[in-house]
Amino acid sequence: MVRIGFHLFNNGRNNVHDDAQSGRSSNVNFGSFVKKGRQSVNIDPRSGRPSTSRNEDKIAQVKAVVHSDRCLTIRETAQECHISVGSCDEIQKGLHQNMLNMRRVSAKFVPRLLTEDKQFQRLEISSDLFQSENNDPEFMKFIITGDESWAYGYDPETKQQSSQWKTPGSPRPKKARQSKTVNKEFYLDVMRRLREAVRRKRPVLWASSRWMLHHDGAPAHTANLVQQFLTKHGTIQVARPPYSPDMSPPDFFLFPKIKNTLKGHRFQVIETIKQNSTQQLQAISKSEFQKCFED
Repeated sequence: MVRIGFHLFNNGRNNVHDDAQSGRSSNVNFGSFVKKGRQSVNIDPRSGRPSTSRNEDKIAQVKAVVHSDRCLTIRETAQECHISVGSCDEIQKGLHQNMLNMRRVSAKFVPRLLTEDKQFQRLEISSDLFQSENNDPEFMKFIITGDESWAYGYDPETKQQSSQWKTPGSPRPKKARQSKTVNKEFYLDVMRRLREAVRRKRPVLWASSRWMLHHDGAPAHTANLVQQFLTKHGTIQVARPPYSPDMSPPDFFLFPKIKNTLKGHRFQVIETIKQNSTQQLQAISKSEFQKCFED
């Protein structure tokens, strides 16, 4: 008992002595750091071992592999470049300097994939419009963009609006598609009303006879009956690339904005549809129209 107690006492005394010596040494070292102007008590970060999988060569290699086949998964790219999946993921998605900052996205449905000739035609028409704007700063003020769309007494909700909870055994909700076609007679009447609206609401533009119509190449728009009417009244038509709804504000901005607020509501008479459509149209500010291409 005496020997064991003496041994423990000696060990404890040695430990206390060692701790005291260690604390004194640390205090002396920190005191010297303070004299040199140090203010932080945190440990400085250490450089550590340099990364061998996120250097310039590996980043360039990952970039080349991804550009050669953009459908590759991160795991497949990592195997191709002989690096870890984590390093490959950081290179592709990283926001740090020299990282690729890429995100995986799904293909977007478009009305039609353009052929090489159609792509060239789109480029040529866009270049001509851009050049016209540069030559005449007032060019865009003379263009009236027009299109038509159906407003229904009941337009089903969008896919997101119609979503609902269901159990595994319950049937999935369904809804029928609604579609209408605008014919040449209908569009001819639209053109008559458009000319009258320009005469009443834009008298200066009407008097100058410089206003131009910008509409797409739908069959009803290019029908001989409509073209003869526009030619007879001297209406200038602005060229528009084929299958390019992204260049027409009614297609990508105006109609979706109005219809999304009307979907899911029932209207008993046409006048109610007109009133609600007009109300939604007037609720759109001028600044929203001006920024629609920016968004």
